[in-house]
Amino acid sequence: MPTLFQCKTYLSYWLDQVTEHSLHSPFLFDFYKNVLHTEDNNSYYHPIEERRKAYLLNETTLTIQDLGAGSAVLKTSQRKINAIARTSLSPEKYSKLYARIIAYFKCRTILELGTSLGINTLYLAAKKDTTVTTFEGAASIVKTARDTFQLLQATNIRVIEGDINYTLHSYLGNCTAIDFAFLDANHRYEPTVKYFGMLLQKLHANSIVVLDDIHYSPDMEKAWRQLQQHPLVYASVDLYRCGLLFFDPSLNKQHVVLQF
Repeated sequence: MPTLFQCKTYLSYWLDQVTEHSLHSPFLFDFYKNVLHTEDNNSYYHPIEERRKAYLLNETTLTIQDLGAGSAVLKTSQRKINAIARTSLSPEKYSKLYARIIAYFKCRTILELGTSLGINTLYLAAKKDTTVTTFEGAASIVKTARDTFQLLQATNIRVIEGDINYTLHSYLGNCTAIDFAFLDANHRYEPTVKYFGMLLQKLHANSIVVLDDIHYSPDMEKAWRQLQQHPLVYASVDLYRCGLLFFDPSLNKQHVVLQF
């Protein structure tokens, strides 16, 4: 059930959202018409959604070790797969959008912080000429996601298991550039801003960064507002569930709240 904060932020989003008729930027107008609001009839997605349905019916209990961001305390919990699927997976509508963004902007090197059960990862890997690297701290979730990737024969996905505070730093040391990054690893202000700062060294003018759950809590909304104002961010799009950051200087510092 949404919190009072989430209800308030959704009302604000609903009042502020605009359509293509209010967009003066050619880039954002094109994005709205040709990416945000287009039809998806890709048969590739059907097995992914079947797998989502299977997760929602799966009552297997996983032992999850939550490393936490920057925490020395290891928290262990028991969660059923169907509960994780209900609360942690990106909705189909948004996962399809991410796949369209990757295809439209010809992104090749994809990074995901927070694999969860791997449903969103499969959408990020829809184009076979891409390489998707996804990070997850919980070993039991990694195993479940890997089984799904194998089942659906997704060979362009690499899973990096372990504490993202360390594994991400190691990965970036050997990475040349990131075209698309999806941040969904930790819904707190400090780790979100920290991970963004780590990624900056590998971003370029055509990179796109997506932050999930930007209005999930005051902490996440604070992180979103701060990253919007970063000197290297030249446009941002608020879709309520997620926020998109663009880095092309020609976009000239624009922020919009778009109907989706």
